[in-house]
Amino acid sequence: MSRPRFTLSRRRVLEVGAATAFGLNWPNLLRAREEQTAKPPRRQFGRAQSCVVIFLWGGLGQQDLWDPKPLVPAEIRSEFAPIATNVPGIEITEPLPQLARQTDKFTIIRSMTHRDFEHGTAAYTALTGQPHPQPGTNTPASPDDFPRYGAVVSAVGTNRRPVPDAVVLGPVLHQGNRPPVAGQNGGFLGAGYDLFRIADDPNAENFRVDGIALPEAMNAERFRGRFGLLSQFEANAGLGEADLRIQGMSDLYQRARGLLGSAETQQAFELDAEPAQRRERYGRTRFGQTLLLARRLVEARVPLIQVNWSRQNADQWDTHKKSYPTLRKLLPSFDQALAAFLEDLHERGLLESTLVVCLGEFGRTPKVNPDGGRDHWPDCYSVVIAGGGIAGGRVYGASNKDASYPSSQHVAPWDLAAMLYHQLGIDPHGHLTNRQGQPLMISRGQSIAGLI
Repeated sequence: MSRPRFTLSRRRVLEVGAATAFGLNWPNLLRAREEQTAKPPRRQFGRAQSCVVIFLWGGLGQQDLWDPKPLVPAEIRSEFAPIATNVPGIEITEPLPQLARQTDKFTIIRSMTHRDFEHGTAAYTALTGQPHPQPGTNTPASPDDFPRYGAVVSAVGTNRRPVPDAVVLGPVLHQGNRPPVAGQNGGFLGAGYDLFRIADDPNAENFRVDGIALPEAMNAERFRGRFGLLSQFEANAGLGEADLRIQGMSDLYQRARGLLGSAETQQAFELDAEPAQRRERYGRTRFGQTLLLARRLVEARVPLIQVNWSRQNADQWDTHKKSYPTLRKLLPSFDQALAAFLEDLHERGLLESTLVVCLGEFGRTPKVNPDGGRDHWPDCYSVVIAGGGIAGGRVYGASNKDASYPSSQHVAPWDLAAMLYHQLGIDPHGHLTNRQGQPLMISRGQSIAGLI
């Protein structure tokens, strides 16, 4: 007589305690892992252990930061003069003096380009590396969306440490009062790959991260007992072939256990452990302290960390009006924090193993509009990358005389995505399976060979 098949219920998974870890919806995570049964490939390439994606919602003017054009007519020219950097021949603009002293640590791509003029779908492209199927819209998230970078890294990466696969630091991205923009969740991988987000301000006096320790009602002995009970169930269940996927969840249960019991994970979020001098070095601003927290997560070897500068920050990068008064407020804290972050990673020996990507969804128009601002311009913009096997002190690609179009070495967002995945040891031309059972390539782009 065949032995009865055993299936774990959602309620039982909750009783095991996994659902408390980091505030994640662990039952959904388990279901998603059941749906994606392919074993992760063994890491064979790529030098980055972690990647930090710094997303500046709204779009930065390429000519006002990374690609100065001082000889163009007044109606196009930035109010900011170019300044020399510590790399001969590379200039950036005058509000970035601290980054000018760190230019040897990063590369500027001046030839980024795509065709989507709208925030919502362009942000989707920036955060997934895929063009949105309805470009030029603010279409809300859909279960059929391509998953964000962190979800892909979680699905096919090789992280076995008791830390999250991916963390987002910062608020949810919205265009006006519309629903959250697409490209911020697990998409067709399922709700189990939705993000672990810390939306609070790390610069606040009462900042803390909940959900990284056992609840008061669950002591360590009781917690260990429940995992032991689960192990007995798995050992004696006599699983049929159709239920072997449940047996394959054991590694995930153990990681959930590790997350709740990991002093390393808990300590990563304790910003108060940082010396006051270092906190001042990053700047006592939301962005500064968020990057300091990102550095601590890099030390804990979290594979993918996304930092959002978005609506809950005091000002925005979407400068349709009065660009220069706004930029004069934004750029000093941006300059201080990013320079400190790169320098800190370098001093700790972490920059070589940490890929840093700083981008917006597009650039700004060459011509200043009648309101003293610049409008959306995806045809040409700049992105900064550093570390993770990417040599610093370089410019890749070039724009034409007024920074309106690339003049050499065009780079699309999907090419940037291919490079990101490659450096993390993920084959960008591997496949994920969507909800219809179709294999979809992780990236349609080509890794940027001239940068690696």
